[in-house]
Amino acid sequence: MAVSAPADALATDRPAARPMTDHLRTTLAENLRPRLQGDLRTDAMSRALYATDASMYQMEPVAVCIPKTVADVQATLEEAHALSIPVLPRGGGSSLAGQGVNTAVVLDFTRHLDAIVDIDPAAQQATVQPGLVLDHLNAAAAEHGLMVGPDPASSSRATLGGMVANNSTGTHSIRYGNMIHHVRRANGFLADGTPVTFEPLSHGGWQRKMRQDNREGTIYRSLDALLSQHADTIRNDTSDHWRRNNGYRIEHLLDTDERNVAQLMAGSEGTLAVLTEVTIDLVEKPATTVLGIASYDTRQQALEAVTAILDTDPDAVELFDGVAVERIRATPGYAERLTFIDGTPGGVLIVEYGGASKEDMARKLDELDAVLPTTNARGPAQRIQHDDAIANVWSIRKEGLGLVMGVEGEYKPWALIEDASVPVEHLPDYIDELSTLIDELDVRAAYYAHASAGCLHVRPFVNTKTDEGLEQLDTIARGSLELVKRYGGVTSSEHGDGIVRGALNREMLGDDLYAVNQQIKSIFDPEGLLNPGKVVDAPPLTENLRMGPDYSTRPLRTAMNFEDEGGFSHLLEKCNGNGACRKRDHGTMCPSFMATREEEDSTRGRANALRSALAGDLPEGALTSERMYEVMDLCIQCKACKTECPSNVDMAKIKTEWLNQYWQEHRMPWRTWLFAHQPQFVRQLAGTPLATAINWAGKQGWMRKAGAWMMGVSAERELPPFARQTAFQMDLDASNPPEGPDVVFFADTFNAYHTPEVVRAAVRFLQRTGHRVHLAPEGACCGRPLLSKGLVTEAQHTALNTLEMLYPYVEQDLPIVGLEPSCIHTLSDEFLSLLPGELRAQELAEQVHPFEGFVAERLRDGALDASEWHAPEHNNLILHGHCHQKALVGTADTEAILSAAGYDVNTLDTSCCGMAGSFGYEDEHVAISKQMAERRLAPTVRNAPASTHVAAPGFSCRSQIKDVTPRTAQHPAVLLNEALRG
Repeated sequence: MAVSAPADALATDRPAARPMTDHLRTTLAENLRPRLQGDLRTDAMSRALYATDASMYQMEPVAVCIPKTVADVQATLEEAHALSIPVLPRGGGSSLAGQGVNTAVVLDFTRHLDAIVDIDPAAQQATVQPGLVLDHLNAAAAEHGLMVGPDPASSSRATLGGMVANNSTGTHSIRYGNMIHHVRRANGFLADGTPVTFEPLSHGGWQRKMRQDNREGTIYRSLDALLSQHADTIRNDTSDHWRRNNGYRIEHLLDTDERNVAQLMAGSEGTLAVLTEVTIDLVEKPATTVLGIASYDTRQQALEAVTAILDTDPDAVELFDGVAVERIRATPGYAERLTFIDGTPGGVLIVEYGGASKEDMARKLDELDAVLPTTNARGPAQRIQHDDAIANVWSIRKEGLGLVMGVEGEYKPWALIEDASVPVEHLPDYIDELSTLIDELDVRAAYYAHASAGCLHVRPFVNTKTDEGLEQLDTIARGSLELVKRYGGVTSSEHGDGIVRGALNREMLGDDLYAVNQQIKSIFDPEGLLNPGKVVDAPPLTENLRMGPDYSTRPLRTAMNFEDEGGFSHLLEKCNGNGACRKRDHGTMCPSFMATREEEDSTRGRANALRSALAGDLPEGALTSERMYEVMDLCIQCKACKTECPSNVDMAKIKTEWLNQYWQEHRMPWRTWLFAHQPQFVRQLAGTPLATAINWAGKQGWMRKAGAWMMGVSAERELPPFARQTAFQMDLDASNPPEGPDVVFFADTFNAYHTPEVVRAAVRFLQRTGHRVHLAPEGACCGRPLLSKGLVTEAQHTALNTLEMLYPYVEQDLPIVGLEPSCIHTLSDEFLSLLPGELRAQELAEQVHPFEGFVAERLRDGALDASEWHAPEHNNLILHGHCHQKALVGTADTEAILSAAGYDVNTLDTSCCGMAGSFGYEDEHVAISKQMAERRLAPTVRNAPASTHVAAPGFSCRSQIKDVTPRTAQHPAVLLNEALRG
């Protein structure tokens, strides 16, 4: 049936967006800023930060608005409408289809409009603002035994507004469906700022809406006419597949006693209205869950097993293929956690059951094991029944996308056909034919995700920088579309249409239903100003690419070696925009974002800023500009992104090199130079008569104020005192046992010259456990302060000098043990980039050990079996790990040795302490430093009973704890030495 326009609707052929000019942007700013309580940003850097999402697309915004109130949202829409400027509402920016980017005013709801308005346990509903992150709502709902049903993998940064806009679902879609099944009510505005409320309406309520003499009444009359005139098209041409998500979900307003336009907002991607408040249904949280892990020789065998496994009534069945398993095993921070997969299977199914008790769940696993022999499984399911182990599996699964995406080189597994879904009984055949098509193009792909829902996230590795790559994108997308249609599926099922699927929606929906969708867009947004070019009337899928054939980055001569990453720019390009660095409630990454919640203070923001500068998307000189300094300033080089970022974007290393480039263009402040050379000064002053005088002066308020005035060293802080006697003046070798294994002790600057008692405790512990300890030469230094300030050339000289001093011990195969995580890990990490091609540096890296790691290894080897411990009277202990320690080796060894000594260890999930070397002493950084500590660490330490021990391996961490709490933290070496009997 041909489609004709409803009487009240405007024409489908909308006027083209008004060409953007600087004058128009300036006019918008002049008109809008006086009306805002929030912030409007029009500078080039802010626009670049919001030019990408987690898709392969890039579109520079007109401006970025950070609304503080609902009135700010309305004002933005009104002023933008008056100038015919498009508007894009945005959440966490983790969208995969390009719906999160546009040449528009971006409304970022995440900074302020993120409140839980109400949770009604009796009605099992929650009312929230659109910027609220899913994990935060789930944490609050869990107090009532409730949760949100749809559970996208990006739950740590996905917002409820974005979930409605995408019509999101997730791992448990077979149980809970999409957001369209849960959204009940929505408040918001149309493109011109007209307020609207969408909620369930009876026939009478719908008629009353139609009689309104306003924009809202026009919308209801137009929708009613459309539904009447094109009911047959909607019924006949809409896919029967339950996971359908292409186009607007108009079928939900047909054949029902109760119509709810809020459901039409699900999957609309901000193209129909801008929502400011949504009410959704909640579901009961299962009392307990278990997992069964089934392995198969091939991916195809795993897929063919799904229908049989579904007969056991699981809540979810997820798949990892061999490529995904391979990527996880190659990813630091994740590889060691892949304990639930044995060998090298071609396909793995993660099967979850939820219910009332573990006993009931054990019976469900028995049912699974009874089915698996009929499915060519390698053996019985591996049972995961403990909560921590279950959380580990789902954590890896949730970051599976980023893990697959984080690859070096030009070939990236872009989101293209990853959202296709077919009836599950056809999934093996669909994937078999699709993989044949992909193989014929000589393209590699990864396959994973929602096997139970007939939706595998297929990621072909394509080089979009070449014309051949663009042809492959188009061929694969169209090939997938034809297969999907043949098997009764859909190309969009949870990630939205955006550009990548919107471009082919006419072919997917058919001409008549597509025209209905265009008409829906015109009914709500006649001028086409709300996120235009998404869902309908999208540009070709090969346009607006982040890295297309015209993309290039200018060469950059770096001082550090980036060969392993493929070069400096390639390391930046590894950031795929998944937004894991925007999480706020767990892990270490990214402490600055956790504190400020600003996009530019995230790892993603910094990577995008630097890449944009190198690619010429920012003005000439942007790479080393003052604005770039602002973007990079709050990166405290914690290294968490090196392992917590699924793409392993090492921003600590990037910042060191960037600072090196910056100082070539700018004069280095005196304070920066002093902090960079702290080890040289402290060696000259500690352990001398001057130490007492300097320590006295540092305690005087007037001296601290003078330091703040002259050098910007905060008067709020008391600098660490110099030791009257350094570790090198203590004659520690004298207590060595007559025989035993030799150990070289690397006494770092901070502990040797500020807290030598920690060095003495560590050395005495090693000696008392039978080791002969030899201090490394006093001049050996890791160069960490130089690196933190970007003095790479000096750091290289320091590294080479230290290597010369330590290599004789390496040649003797002696372990080199150190206390300070940031120092000892520099020897095994940064030295390799500072001294490329130096084989001795690699050998040194293999010989150095953190103190806790060395002791834990000796403990495992039985070398400490003869040691006797006397458990402290009060043995409760809280442990705060150092950021570099957590990023590179973890805290398991520290926990093991303290537990062996009789302590009851509780390791805190506290991100960074915020001190970060000199960072927390710098006047402009004190407030943010303390803010980082106050998020989790400081309150936890303050609230701990006075009898609880506090352990922290990091010198800076102990300094921060001392500064912001009434407690004193100890290095684990001190606690171990105290607990050793005899």
